[in-house]
Amino acid sequence: MAQKKRFLLRVDPKLHAAIERWAADDLRSVNAQIEFLLRQAVHKAGRGEGRRSRPAPAANPPETEPKDAPGSED
Repeated sequence: MAQKKRFLLRVDPKLHAAIERWAADDLRSVNAQIEFLLRQAVHKAGRGEGRRSRPAPAANPPETEPKDAPGSED
């Protein structure tokens, strides 16, 4: 098995507690739970291995009204 990359992760204590409870519910370690969640996020974003990067969609695209919409007076 390939060796995993190690790094320090700082998280809010309340977030850590929530992940710890979730991990226990899923019978995983906190580390395995975080890795699971990260893998899900990478897959959902379409940024997995072998895929080209794509920009994330805008969170709140600007709303535009047609110029000649009813009720618009110029």
